[in-house]
Amino acid sequence: MVKKIDGISVNYIDEGKGDAVLLLHGWGANITLFDGIVKTLVSGHRVIALDMPGFGKTPEPPVPWCVDDYVDFLIRFLDELQLTEFSVIVHSFGGRVLFKMNAREGLPYVIRKAVLIDSAGILPKKTWKQRCSLRIYKAARTVMSTKILHFLYPDAVEDMRRKRGSADYNNATPLMRATLVKVVNEDLEPLISKINCPTLLIWGDADTATPIADARRMEELIKDAGLVVCEGAGHYSFLEQPAKVHGALLSFL
Repeated sequence: MVKKIDGISVNYIDEGKGDAVLLLHGWGANITLFDGIVKTLVSGHRVIALDMPGFGKTPEPPVPWCVDDYVDFLIRFLDELQLTEFSVIVHSFGGRVLFKMNAREGLPYVIRKAVLIDSAGILPKKTWKQRCSLRIYKAARTVMSTKILHFLYPDAVEDMRRKRGSADYNNATPLMRATLVKVVNEDLEPLISKINCPTLLIWGDADTATPIADARRMEELIKDAGLVVCEGAGHYSFLEQPAKVHGALLSFL
């Protein structure tokens, strides 16, 4: 299905009947990764999932966005569906959108329950070595960006960025790279405690993108939260151990 929001044609699904469940995907992902969860829930729930702008079949935003821009867009999308209450399941980047949205005052709907799967939101603390490396990179970038050196070595700065950048950064378009920089540098930990609904955390204990320590911190911050650990699973625990994750979702919802 396609719905136009602010001039952007949003690819989404809206299937099943019953209590509504909204799915928010992670960075670089799309709604197809939720196929297993959708099939598990759709017999007893109304399941809604969208490709957020810049992902899947939904076009990029017109300019680089921050998390608040995604929240504004999601709120307008939900208004179009005329939802009054729903539960939400998020993965990775989707958690950032949830934390920001939940902190907004005067939302026209109620979030009944939340499921955070390997969620982002806590800014990792840089080690001394990482801080030094960043300073060296910034200094080298400044030097290589000078007019003469850029003329002599036109690809030097981009090569430096590529070597330092994550897979998400290197695989993104220039506009989405700028969006990623805005997104990942914001620490949302102060907003996590504002989640007041019953919350289930599902985490892979081998997750290196959002480590299990993040899950334990979120469990401390959220008043009514429980944690399900997928032993040996990484950042996509819902794909690596679907039976365990789907069972936990059905039980919780």
